[in-house]
Amino acid sequence: MNLLDELRELGVSVDEGVKRLGGSAAIYKKMLGSFKKMMNTYSFEPDFGNEGYEDIIEKAHAIKGASGNLSVMPVYEAYSQIVDLLRAGQPDQAREALLKVLPVQEKIISTIDKYAENK
Repeated sequence: MNLLDELRELGVSVDEGVKRLGGSAAIYKKMLGSFKKMMNTYSFEPDFGNEGYEDIIEKAHAIKGASGNLSVMPVYEAYSQIVDLLRAGQPDQAREALLKVLPVQEKIISTIDKYAENK
């Protein structure tokens, strides 16, 4: 099995992501590395407060955009929901959505890491 196959098993729409990048799997793989770095920069813990979470909305929106561009659908769908919930003033529900996606998100990032380390 390879990186793209493992990501497919985790719900990533690899073929759509590659298509968005002009059909180049090599560019897609490179962009996955950038995605991993961005996730490290913008990720946040579910213990954010119920007030003053504008910075969390910005981070979640950045993650939503990056994951959408690469068709990392489990992450994109969850962060879309998180952004919507936070904008609607529902931080508790946003926190629940984040808790649900974190294990999948971690598997996707660790899969990208696994193949980046083998280069």
